Amino acid sequence: MIRLSHSGQMVTDFADIDEPRMARCKECLMFDPKTVSEVISVAKNKAVADAETARRAISVLDLTSLNDDDNEQVIEALCKRAQTPEGNTAAVCVYAPFIETSWRALGQSGVKTATVVNFPEGGTNAQRVADETANCVSKGADEIDLVFPYKAFLEGDVATATDVVDATRTACGTMTTMKVILESGEFDDLGKLYDAARLAIKHGANFVKTSTGKVSVGATPEAAVAMLTAIRDARDEDGINAGFKASGGVKSTEDAALYLAIADHIMGEGWAKPETFRFGASGVLTALLETCGSKPGDAPAVTGNY
Repeated sequence: MIRLSHSGQMVTDFADIDEPRMARCKECLMFDPKTVSEVISVAKNKAVADAETARRAISVLDLTSLNDDDNEQVIEALCKRAQTPEGNTAAVCVYAPFIETSWRALGQSGVKTATVVNFPEGGTNAQRVADETANCVSKGADEIDLVFPYKAFLEGDVATATDVVDATRTACGTMTTMKVILESGEFDDLGKLYDAARLAIKHGANFVKTSTGKVSVGATPEAAVAMLTAIRDARDEDGINAGFKASGGVKSTEDAALYLAIADHIMGEGWAKPETFRFGASGVLTALLETCGSKPGDAPAVTGNY
């Protein structure tokens, strides 16, 4: 399992270094899983599920439809829903065949078009993922949500996981945002999740994201604390800026308020904005609009695991 020193150097196995150096490296690690419950408790006390929070959540929402029965009509309706009386969402997230449908429907709204690659399995063929990414970019995707090879990483194959992230970063180029989906619900240890987030950020992730929405456990407050701590430490230790995306199970204004409060606590008030924070969800928009006192409109509701 990888660890990161205070200088940002990756150490692949503490057993390979002498004990005094091992102690120094461990002291440099900024994430302590024992503090997670305290952070969540503080955030719960600060979270307010009011109209102001709901509007804030709408502004950072990646309105998502990743269903097997999606078609052009569904995606056009999704793009219409993304432009709300309370402000536009940050992006819509669709499967690759609907990238062009999305950006045409969004027009000059300012809403970005995101898509997913290596989804949902998190495969290990770097060239295949790079080719998939390049195709999506050529179709006009503004943002690429890459599924991290989390199974390989958890089995200790850090090199393969790194190769996939590097290849995708190269295929994205400098203008396309890359979000790396860690599939946090599959991690049995928050320290490992922290390590994965630091690795992804070190290799070019603009965001680290919790989940695909296709496994049983999506975003959790505990995962958010680990990942946001990694984002903070990458900024403070390595001078690298990255954002956070909570996806999978964000269904209510109360959910959104808690994640925003966690981000405020760890990263500072005002940090969470479209450039640094996202929600990946489908159904939550209805709840957010209701909190604002607006009607969802007559566009069909999007269904799915998000």
